[in-house]
Amino acid sequence: MTLQWAAVATFLYAEIGLILIFCLPFIPPQRWQKIFSFNVWGKIATFWNKAFLTIIILLIVLFLDAVREVRKYSSVHTIEKSSTSRPDAYEHTQMKLFRSQRNLYISGFSLFFWLVLRRLVTLITQLAKELSNKDVLKTQAENTNKAAKKFMEENEKLKRVFNFLSKAHCRKL
Repeated sequence: MTLQWAAVATFLYAEIGLILIFCLPFIPPQRWQKIFSFNVWGKIATFWNKAFLTIIILLIVLFLDAVREVRKYSSVHTIEKSSTSRPDAYEHTQMKLFRSQRNLYISGFSLFFWLVLRRLVTLITQLAKELSNKDVLKTQAENTNKAAKKFMEENEKLKRVFNFLSKAHCRKL
């Protein structure tokens, strides 16, 4: 495996690990939001979109190169041409086809998981914000409910006082 494909495979394994960590059910989204809001991430955020697009372009180029290699080694003409010149050429061509297919899968899954990872981080951040908004709305609703009960009690007191005063006024007449 060449250095570029070893790097892409390592990148793929790191992506899989991060996705699994993000999907752990016992780590709440609020904790991830706190982790994402560190000062370090704020400094990196300015370069994040450029880095994301650069990695996407790099992975697409590697994917297209792997597709080209698979097509090159999977053509029947290449296999027949190489097998007539040397007896072990067929195995050699099959080995190169296997490597190119492996590289295709590595680059394809790496590209796919990179997009999944970005979407997962976005969804976790949105979920954490919505959960915090839910808590704020819940406290506002409780405060509004308390205020409404207080106003209803005051209204009942005023009705009683009004009824008492109207009865007293009727007795005077």
